[in-house]
Amino acid sequence: MTSYVKLFDAGKMMAAVRELAGRIAGHFASSDREIALVGIHQLGVPLARLLHEELEKMGRKAEFGMLDITMYRDDIGTRSLLPMIHETVIPFDVNDKEIILVDDVLSTGRTIRAALDALTDYGRPGLIRLAVLVDRGEPEFPIRADFVGFEVSLPAERKVLVNFESSENMEAGIYDVKW
Repeated sequence: MTSYVKLFDAGKMMAAVRELAGRIAGHFASSDREIALVGIHQLGVPLARLLHEELEKMGRKAEFGMLDITMYRDDIGTRSLLPMIHETVIPFDVNDKEIILVDDVLSTGRTIRAALDALTDYGRPGLIRLAVLVDRGEPEFPIRADFVGFEVSLPAERKVLVNFESSENMEAGIYDVKW
């Protein structure tokens, strides 16, 4: 039986998003190059949209894109079900751009490794940084986030689920999922 334990409610989650946007704006304040937020499908995309909106409120312009990494995953041939493929939309030239890859949870680092491969197929960014809402702190790859909303430590068999919307079963927030 699956059970959900709320780690952070919607208010704390949105406060973390605003803080992340502030750290990103501060980090790139002295740069004259354009920045771009690239959300990784699925839940990196709504997080990147929220960060984009917060940056715009701060007066910091940023491009926005969405990246599908499905065909770059190292487990693509081992899954019993075919994965859903989403559209990659990168409406800007990535060459020499300062890119912030955005994902909801950094766990093993495999998703980010795949995203780096996928992104560089579109060009050669001048700089790539990583922003995540939740960092589990135990990656299998030597990948670390530059901008982190929350750090959590949970057993490997547990999953962190981010929900950006309210629904019948679960309201917006960050959950510890027990299988």
